[in-house]
Amino acid sequence: MPENDSGGDIMDGLPGGGDAFTETTSRSWLEKIVSSLKAIIIGLLLVIVAGVLLFWNEGRSARTSAALSEGSRSVVSISTDRIDAANDGKLIHVAGNTIVGAPARDTDLNFEANGLRLKRKVEMYQWKEESQSETQKKLGGGEETVTRYTYKKEWSDRAIDSSRFRNVQDHRNPPMPATGARTFYAADAKLGAFRLEEPVLQAIPGGDRFAVPDSAAAQVRSRLGPSARILQGDVYVGADPNQPSVGDVRMMWEVLPVMPVSVVGRQSQSTIKPWVAGNGNEVLLVEAGAVEPATMFRHGQESNEVLTWVLRLVGALLMFIGFRLMLSLLEALADVVPFFGNIAGAGASLMALLATMLVAPLLVALAWFFYRPLVAAGVLIAGAAIVYGLRRLMQARAAQTAPAARPLPGAPRG
Repeated sequence: MPENDSGGDIMDGLPGGGDAFTETTSRSWLEKIVSSLKAIIIGLLLVIVAGVLLFWNEGRSARTSAALSEGSRSVVSISTDRIDAANDGKLIHVAGNTIVGAPARDTDLNFEANGLRLKRKVEMYQWKEESQSETQKKLGGGEETVTRYTYKKEWSDRAIDSSRFRNVQDHRNPPMPATGARTFYAADAKLGAFRLEEPVLQAIPGGDRFAVPDSAAAQVRSRLGPSARILQGDVYVGADPNQPSVGDVRMMWEVLPVMPVSVVGRQSQSTIKPWVAGNGNEVLLVEAGAVEPATMFRHGQESNEVLTWVLRLVGALLMFIGFRLMLSLLEALADVVPFFGNIAGAGASLMALLATMLVAPLLVALAWFFYRPLVAAGVLIAGAAIVYGLRRLMQARAAQTAPAARPLPGAPRG
């Protein structure tokens, strides 16, 4: 087991009201070998997960693209003035000004905003642990790691679990407040004659800062306690906002104003719901402003491409980490002499990179054959044709530039 050599000395006075301590641990060569054997199993699991992610992502991308292509051929642009029962179940495109029957209301603190959506963001002042380690290899295969744990206070909209801190006793975070982040939607929001439900209202991009009215001060104190106050349009819960303490809370709001909106979806009586394509994928496109259906479908395809490449990179990164963990035993074995261990580590990283560059594209190609066989075959044929054409071109140029054969002296001519 690692040994703690430092005793964990605390040093106060860091910027932001934090502190830190340094801990030294050591591992023997045998412990590193055991850890490397465990890492092989973890690495194998990561490679499998990455492979599944890469294969699934190509299928998701192909299905989404096909659904959007099918939708672009089926969509019908209609007016928002009235509901035509003949369009029920069809994929429709509507665009126009929105209206609300009743503004969005924060039901917890009892105030409203004239908009389609009111979003509450909640942050709490908390301890955050950061660590930075430096490992020194020793002759014989062991190693010594010096880790510096730094504790700082910061605002966070997520609960930071202080029970996992290295120094828990002096850095405890209280639970997040019961009145947490939440989104409220306007009642009876409409786009012309169509009623807009939560999925559509949630998908509309944008939002402006909303200042809480002073008239809500009594309800704020009643709900959040006597230390709650409205401060420059936001709500602060704590003794002194200029010198916040751990556990202080601040709340901010964002309102989506009543605005023109464009929606592509399935008409379901007086509402708009996701449309289901032939392959089972759902299509619901929402944009702010008056946007043509062709533009909305193009934006949908672009978003799908961006997500596809993001997931490809995530999958490739996971695969590289997995291969590197699987090869960590080589570095551990060579660490008897640190110089050789460093060389083995660099070689293992290179091997992991090469393996990722080989396996990840191969899985993507296999997924294309599975999900897009015609496209994959077309790409292969086009690639083969390009390679064949380049080869013939190079052969022709080589023949033109080769010097003409000259007869030997004294050889008969003709």
